[in-house]
Amino acid sequence: MATAATLDAVVRAAGPQLGSLMERVEQRLTELTAGHGQLLAEHAGTTIAAGGKRLRPLLVLLAAGESAAPTDRLIRSAVAVELIHSASLVHDDVLDRAPVRRGRPTVFAAAGRTVATATGDLLFSRAFAELAASGEAADVRALSGASSALAAGELMQRADAWDVGVSLDRYLERCELKTGALFEAACRLGALATAGPDEALAAFGRRIGLAFQLLDDVLDVSGPASRTGKARGTDLLDGTVTLPLIIARERDPALAATDLRALATAEQAESICDRIAATGALSDAKERALAVVAEAKAGLPALPLRQQATLELVADGVVERYS
Repeated sequence: MATAATLDAVVRAAGPQLGSLMERVEQRLTELTAGHGQLLAEHAGTTIAAGGKRLRPLLVLLAAGESAAPTDRLIRSAVAVELIHSASLVHDDVLDRAPVRRGRPTVFAAAGRTVATATGDLLFSRAFAELAASGEAADVRALSGASSALAAGELMQRADAWDVGVSLDRYLERCELKTGALFEAACRLGALATAGPDEALAAFGRRIGLAFQLLDDVLDVSGPASRTGKARGTDLLDGTVTLPLIIARERDPALAATDLRALATAEQAESICDRIAATGALSDAKERALAVVAEAKAGLPALPLRQQATLELVADGVVERYS
């Protein structure tokens, strides 16, 4: 995720209204996770409380523009995007049987598959209920499209599991589906709330989301665990082939022949990470992500100066998390 310092700088640069809007988003998120029985409320609330830096709802608000009135529609859109993001993480952890997320036990680890699945389902359903309350069909279509893309990307990742020969194009498509689509929806929803340039801002969000995922995959190989909240090579242990390995396998033939199913321990995965790093693949992967960020910034439409500056700050923050 972008660093906390970067996002604090965005809030300061955008003016006091943004901070007030983000507070309303947090309040609404807390309300929505508290009314569905003690067990679900506990785990849904814990998931939301551990939800990172709120980059996606921040993008909703920034895409709306600094002159945007703090309407219920805008707040609901920001809340719904974060709920979808949180739901997808809970479900991912069920599929991956992940013990830890952001340095904390996952819902799956703490309460089991049934409760974790129900928690993710609750968060998904509350997201669409929140948007439906605004009565804007375009908003529901935007978030529905992103949710479908998330599912399609997950299915693609499952289909590609353990395949060291997965193509670069297929990998990039998966990244756009699993990550870029929700960033795209966040920017589109903000623009729709204020009749802004939704197509151009959606394209900005899609590129930022792609760069975000590319760098996240670099971090999985480079670590350290103290920054990422998980051991190096976690993706490799799950059979997920990402950009660093795709680049490295062209330089180290032995990597192209690696049987990921044979990796049984964190130490073995870290050894593969070291071999990937030795090829120089991490630098090349980072350069590709930087190029995508540059494209995103160059493609921004004509916007008020402060709105333009804050969106560019977010784009730069995606890169800073690697530094």
